[in-house]
Amino acid sequence: MRNKVTKAIFPVAGMGTRFLPATKSVPKEIMTLVDRPLVQYAIDEAREAGIKEFIFVTSRGKGALEDYFDHSPVLEQELRKKGKDDLLEVLKSTNMDSGAIAYIRQHKALGLGHAVWCARRLIANEPFAVILPDDVIAGEKSCLKQMVEAYEETGGNMVASMEVAPDKISSYGVLDVKEDMGAVVSANGMVEKPKAEDAPSNLAVIGRYVLSPTVLKNLNQMKQGAGGEIQLTDAIAQDIENDVPVYGYRFKGQRFDCGSKAGFLQATVAFALDRPELRDDLMGYINQVAQVSHAAE
Repeated sequence: MRNKVTKAIFPVAGMGTRFLPATKSVPKEIMTLVDRPLVQYAIDEAREAGIKEFIFVTSRGKGALEDYFDHSPVLEQELRKKGKDDLLEVLKSTNMDSGAIAYIRQHKALGLGHAVWCARRLIANEPFAVILPDDVIAGEKSCLKQMVEAYEETGGNMVASMEVAPDKISSYGVLDVKEDMGAVVSANGMVEKPKAEDAPSNLAVIGRYVLSPTVLKNLNQMKQGAGGEIQLTDAIAQDIENDVPVYGYRFKGQRFDCGSKAGFLQATVAFALDRPELRDDLMGYINQVAQVSHAAE
């Protein structure tokens, strides 16, 4: 019987420079889609997948992120006094139990692989998940839950994957597909940010992983990869050489790249339209803008 995946690493040490000046004082992960910060979507997804221990790899200036998950007695008391029970329920989802969440500092920005390696002592010898909050995925069943269920059948390492256009492929880690079994593909290897003509497939890796602890041993070697950084994909690919299988998982859902301004705006609109209390007003405004734009042409 396989060990259950109950721990997840959230690499959130990045400075969010693409969102300056907003991120000068506010961590990017606290920026909101409608009325929930990016990191809340990641936490909710992890909880749905059965994650019990949440490990954040942070850096200087992320204090607001830590405060977000803490209890706020004064606010809660005020809401209780005013009888705003619905808002009290909303707050409950943002609170983390004592001991459920840990913060590890990444003192130097040496890459995603290094960020994951920083949490090695809290993972020990267990399988674990990695969630990149920049990738927000909407679906009936959360992406990570889909992956954990598939992992229980396959073991090894599993990465979320999706087809991308050739002109975008150089921004991703890419799978060298060994066998395509539909939702699950087995991989011969992984290549980080290849040129379009060198890409072994169009199946890109996005920010969800279920990994064997052997990946952490590979990261101990601290080999620099693409961009001079320590790449997580390189450590995963090395497992294949050590006879630990790697699988790609084609998840069901829509992925938004909230690490870019355009993706963040698209996600905001999509999640707002999914809210019954906002849909009609927002749709009316979108139609109005579209009509004015069409008339101007």
